[in-house]
Amino acid sequence: MKRIAILGSTGSIGTQALDIISNHPDRFEVCALSCARRIDELRGQIRKFSPEAVCVAEEKDARELQKEFPGISFYHGKAGLVEIASMECDIVLNSLLGMQGLEPTLAALNAGRDIAFANKETLVAGGHLVMRAARENGAALLPVDSEHSAIFQSLQGNAGNTIRRILLTASGGPFREFTEEQLRSVTLSQALKHPNWTMGAKITIDSASMMNKGLEVIEAKWLFDVPLEKIQIVVHPQSILHSAVEYEDGSVIGQMGNPDMRVPIAYAFSYPERLPMSGNMEALDLFSLPGGMTFFPPNRKVFRTIDLAYESSRQGGSCPVCLNSANEALVAAFLNERIRFFQIQELLQEMMEEHVKISDPDLETILEVDRETRKRVEEKIREL
Repeated sequence: MKRIAILGSTGSIGTQALDIISNHPDRFEVCALSCARRIDELRGQIRKFSPEAVCVAEEKDARELQKEFPGISFYHGKAGLVEIASMECDIVLNSLLGMQGLEPTLAALNAGRDIAFANKETLVAGGHLVMRAARENGAALLPVDSEHSAIFQSLQGNAGNTIRRILLTASGGPFREFTEEQLRSVTLSQALKHPNWTMGAKITIDSASMMNKGLEVIEAKWLFDVPLEKIQIVVHPQSILHSAVEYEDGSVIGQMGNPDMRVPIAYAFSYPERLPMSGNMEALDLFSLPGGMTFFPPNRKVFRTIDLAYESSRQGGSCPVCLNSANEALVAAFLNERIRFFQIQELLQEMMEEHVKISDPDLETILEVDRETRKRVEEKIREL
């Protein structure tokens, strides 16, 4: 029986993780939950899974829930997330949105907890700190993103073999065939309609702008200790091959399946075992694929976010922090209809050109760069 703490339990990853736990009550139990503001949904999860501890964003929500569930410990805010991330458990699922996942991740690793990792922004901004903490405390990072889970699975049994390339697949989002001029007319409702995956709003917009793939390149560099030039983005609209590894003998080993996030979540929970499919999960039928499977390179002239991500990682230091924080702020502005879709990458490029790199930033420096970057993005938006 594995005890699992879920950070971000009411989000897309969190709810699918709880679905897996529900279908395997003999294998997993929930010891902690966290959510920001979907308090009614959280109440239902508390009743069903009876966690020992719960964290919410606001103190008033924690006080009210404490009255309803007196046998449970309630926490709130950043300190609360750090508290439940470091509590006694077997796995911490980090599905928090954006930079807020960094400090709980470090707290969990410093407590020696294994992490099922669905918070790529943490590795983008603080990869050197996260990997160091994992090494020093003997904690495992088990990827949950479908692409990184596929790479992780493709590496199994190949220790010591030289990697020629990591083939990081991308659906290409809804605008993969658009010109730069067409991107200028994209609406919010269009950007929120991903052709293959059901995800939260932020990651859906990142997929539409291809920034999600840029962030995943940086994440892959840290997780698999591979130089950037060995990571190749491959647009694969059908989202059946989730990613692959090419070895020095030319062999390509990949992982395929239907686009269902419950598969990589379950593998992270049960690793090194595999769980049987459950619920309404469907096996892949290769004969039913309309048009087969296709692959082509991304249009990096239209989707400049990709090269911005590669370059920020090459520069290192605080540059990926600036990239990530600016993107988070710009996506939030787009979701609130304060800027247009194409302005995300235009303003992001401006931010990266203006940023002055700080080498080897510690946690406090990362958090300060994050604050200053968001402040500068807000100033740019007001100038518009």
